Amino acid sequence: MKIEVLKENLKTNLNITERIVGKNLSLPILNNVLITTDNNFLSLVSTDLEIAIKLWILVKIIKNGNIVVPAKFLSAFISSLPNEKITMEVKDQNLYIECKNIKTQIQGYSSEDFPIIPEFKNAEYIELDSKKLCMGLAQIIDIASTSQSRPEISGVYFSFSKNAIKMVATDSFRLGEKNIHLEEPLKNIKEKDYSFILPQKSAREVMNILENKEGLMRIYFSSNQVLFELPMKEAAHPQVQITSRLIEGEYPNYQDIIPTKFKTHVVLKKDEFLNQIKTASLFSGKVNEVKISINKEKQEIEVFAKSGDVGENRSSLPVKVEGDSIDVSFNYKYLIDGLLNIKSSEIIFDISKEEGPCILKPVGDSSYIYVVMPIKSM
Repeated sequence: MKIEVLKENLKTNLNITERIVGKNLSLPILNNVLITTDNNFLSLVSTDLEIAIKLWILVKIIKNGNIVVPAKFLSAFISSLPNEKITMEVKDQNLYIECKNIKTQIQGYSSEDFPIIPEFKNAEYIELDSKKLCMGLAQIIDIASTSQSRPEISGVYFSFSKNAIKMVATDSFRLGEKNIHLEEPLKNIKEKDYSFILPQKSAREVMNILENKEGLMRIYFSSNQVLFELPMKEAAHPQVQITSRLIEGEYPNYQDIIPTKFKTHVVLKKDEFLNQIKTASLFSGKVNEVKISINKEKQEIEVFAKSGDVGENRSSLPVKVEGDSIDVSFNYKYLIDGLLNIKSSEIIFDISKEEGPCILKPVGDSSYIYVVMPIKSM
């Protein structure tokens, strides 16, 4: 193999592929990146066996070939080079790199030892806007459970129908649901709907890698794998592919826990409420508890927290209240997480009962709801 490539292009893509590379003692080949010439492109591939990232760069190919080299070492070395054209050549399983007045040799490995990345030939797929998907993921990604005792809720649940995409995450104490309503119906969605559970790590990589990239993304389906692909703007060729295994099992019937009737309905300013909860959290003690008191007569909400070690804090703000006055206690972290994921300046706070699930959602936007469970009152 012998190619010429711009340093900045190579550096940017190596930074992405090395994201999932760690120190794997049992399978050291996973600490590497596979470099291959592919028509007029150079492809870079990394994997940790759960997720694989493949990127393509337009380069000048002098001779075809491939090699496997340490990913983080190569990325750090390329970053140190001057911003000039780089020549890379493979000889006797070594990678020779020249850039301006620098000549380097890096020991490589055979590509035959690198894991085979699943292919999705003739697989069904859908197309949707990349930014919409990533923005939706950002609102729920941190809610998924980190416990492995219930693997089905350790990922993000995706459900596709002709005119909408639904994404859900929960840790059993709170739940976020994001609906993306589509102006154009999804292609290739026929009689059946598609759904799968994507591991949280994979969902985070999809979001982080693709969030600033524009264009129509393709999602390819198989029984136990999924592929997210974004094409190049300048060529009919993939720019990036992210392949992930799926979590087996059925996602809980979470809609049963979303209340439809409420004892109290409140409309309030998000930022003011958020600031008062943050202040109260300083007095919340080891159990992270803050008490929310809603007064219908005064049309106000009070936030209270008390700690034997620190003291107590009480604050209030005017709100619009319908229904009954009520006192409910929450883990302040769950309230803050929900409020931060709401983009509107005003929110709706619906309370079903003292110890029942409550809902936070933006005013004027039905696409996002955040369900949070109270804790026993002080």
